[in-house]
Amino acid sequence: MSKEIRLASHPEGMPRPENFQLVEAELNEPGADEVVVENIFLSVDPYMRGRMMDRDSYLPPFQLGETLQGGAVGRVIRSNHADLQPGDYVNSMMGWREAYVTHGSVLQKIDEKLAPISYYLGVTGMPGLTAYAGLLDIGQPKEGETVFVSAASGAVGSIVGQIAKIKGCRVVGSAGSEEKVRLLTEEFGFDAGFNYKTPDLPGTLGKLCPDGIDVYFDNVGGIQLEAAIDLMNPFGRIAACGMIGQYNDIDPPPGPKNLIFVVGKRLNMRGFIVSDHFDRYPAFLKDMGEWIATDRIRVRETVVDGIENMVDAFLGLFQGQNIGKMLVKLR
Repeated sequence: MSKEIRLASHPEGMPRPENFQLVEAELNEPGADEVVVENIFLSVDPYMRGRMMDRDSYLPPFQLGETLQGGAVGRVIRSNHADLQPGDYVNSMMGWREAYVTHGSVLQKIDEKLAPISYYLGVTGMPGLTAYAGLLDIGQPKEGETVFVSAASGAVGSIVGQIAKIKGCRVVGSAGSEEKVRLLTEEFGFDAGFNYKTPDLPGTLGKLCPDGIDVYFDNVGGIQLEAAIDLMNPFGRIAACGMIGQYNDIDPPPGPKNLIFVVGKRLNMRGFIVSDHFDRYPAFLKDMGEWIATDRIRVRETVVDGIENMVDAFLGLFQGQNIGKMLVKLR
């Protein structure tokens, strides 16, 4: 048997607990080339919110009554697949459930000796690759430039800022509390940080970026994107990773009123999806492994225990309850 979380109804605005249903399901016997996996860590990520809406996007929407999907790290407990043995650790998109049966070919075997297994859902997984490819391939930072990162204490933002520092940039980040701002500078090595809830966000950002902004890594959208555009230097680059500040809006918010500056400043603003950059995975793992080993990348995780608290962990992403990667631990 496996406890699983299914989509009970499409959220309108901020998701609520009643949009989800915790059920117990019986697992099938594994067939040819199939394995049984017990999950250990489950991932919750902001992009999952978009899949809970009944609309087309870059990923298909979750269907009502369907067990939700997301990143997960687990251990093989039974195997009919030649390349996987009981005890092997695997990475999958079979999250939001305690256990599952699947064809072994869809699983990625991981080496727990190289990094803690939870890292494969964070710094050496999808969020880390998002930070790496988004900053280096789209942001293209140069030594001495100023990089601004929104949601900078999160799973992606905290890595973006640290990579920018490795590349010799001056880095400014925004976060949602004074504690998180302190972590940006004292633990993650940012040059400056500020609480985005400040009454004068544009003025605060301007004071912290007296020479303007060359690269903006946008995780939030809204007023922070507008403030960054005002301060972008000519030929600046904006890597549009996400807009978590708008994911739960019922009515579309107005766009930044200063988009005309994109033309005059000759800005390059590009949205991206991490799946477009899987070819960068080998280089990413090599670099990230070296940076972690030499303490040039600091890792933070927020861990919630039990699948019963999975929905609370997911909702916590939109309430600023995480520092670094948000994870649910099952065992």
